[in-house]
Amino acid sequence: MRSRRVIARMLGGAVLLGSVIAPAVPLVPFGPSIAHAAGLGAGGEFHALPPQRIYDSRESAYVPFGPRAATDAQPTFSIPVLGRGGVPDRPADVLAVVMNITVTEPTAAGWLNAYGTGAPAGTASIVNFGAGQNVSNLSIVRPGADGTTTVKLFTPSRVGTAHVVVDVFGWYSTTANADRGARLVPVPPGRLLDTRYANAPVEQGATIDVAIRGATLETGTVIPNDPNVTGVVLNVTGINDVVGSTGTFISVVPDPIPPGGRASTSNVNLAPGQIKANTVIVPLGADGRIRVYNNTGRTHVAVDVAGYLLSGVDVATTRGRVIPLTTPFRVFDTREPQWGSVALGAQQSEDWSFADFAGSVSVGGVPVGPQLAVIGNLTAAPGATPTRAASSYLTAYPSDEPGRPLVSNLNMVAGVDVVPNMAILTYSRQTTVRVFNLAGYSHYLFDASAIVLA
Repeated sequence: MRSRRVIARMLGGAVLLGSVIAPAVPLVPFGPSIAHAAGLGAGGEFHALPPQRIYDSRESAYVPFGPRAATDAQPTFSIPVLGRGGVPDRPADVLAVVMNITVTEPTAAGWLNAYGTGAPAGTASIVNFGAGQNVSNLSIVRPGADGTTTVKLFTPSRVGTAHVVVDVFGWYSTTANADRGARLVPVPPGRLLDTRYANAPVEQGATIDVAIRGATLETGTVIPNDPNVTGVVLNVTGINDVVGSTGTFISVVPDPIPPGGRASTSNVNLAPGQIKANTVIVPLGADGRIRVYNNTGRTHVAVDVAGYLLSGVDVATTRGRVIPLTTPFRVFDTREPQWGSVALGAQQSEDWSFADFAGSVSVGGVPVGPQLAVIGNLTAAPGATPTRAASSYLTAYPSDEPGRPLVSNLNMVAGVDVVPNMAILTYSRQTTVRVFNLAGYSHYLFDASAIVLA
């Protein structure tokens, strides 16, 4: 059964009728009954890990080794996830894994999807890339029953290839796991750091310490100065437009990097002159801080907070538990007729109602109840024109916020067609999200991968 709800999309003062399709969303069960909070234990709680690489097709130590086929036949391959990088090896313990997936050296433009081996592939995408681009994106993926994740690669070519790199940042537990984790506390997005304010780019091999516990965001949100705040969800944007910039990567880590040391994993990969964002989930150091590292050259960095991780929450509550979908699901795509086929114009906003979507979410036929947010992949996509005419950014935030936060979820560069980034869409009291576009005309889509319980 599918239900359809008509919503109002605000386009420059005019109202266009659109719709959000609300399916019976398949979720991964983590308990005998979601209707009763008691007994859920660590179900849906996050266990942070120091970032660690678990797969790199460029390195012979990993299987399968070598360039992966990326063709119009949408070939797949599987990689082991359980038991790697600190993730438990028992399928009964692991609900989902948080991983950063990077596509590098692709011979043609295309997309990547990842899902639990044995689950339906769906129509979603996690990483969208152009020929020769190095593109990464964070994702929440449920491993298959055999502990592996299937990766699908598509390009229009019949002989295309690409390399794939996977870094693990943590995992979500089931009720069977005895170790309590941390709950996700989504917040209206707010900017915590922007090195452009002081014209102080991050130098080569340098790190910036950023306090998280006790920090006040530009929106006025205060992150508690509480040792139970164990991690943070960030949208990290590299602004690599400093004169003489070089290709580099940015890493966000919990602990200081020794002098002369180098981060072993990357969060944002940047070409010279590029502006690019990626979502990061990172544990805090013992001092309640994180470190932002730049590998090469000089680059500006902006850090926006989307939520924080709180441990020690009453086990008899559901608030902040994260439940992954069985496979990513496309919630809307503004290019399609059922959502109006209308791009969002410059300096315009539009609201999306997720009420029907949230109401359709159930585990074992039992509705999960109220939700704080939905997590998924927000992608800026090409429309009628083959290339993007103007550089821009998209901002998604609860529609009942008193003003638009000065943050970004996606940064789109003129001439670049498809830009993905994982986003936490925090709901308003009416379960509505507002999306703002800075410049030009932007089509965009959203693929849901998990929900956050209230």
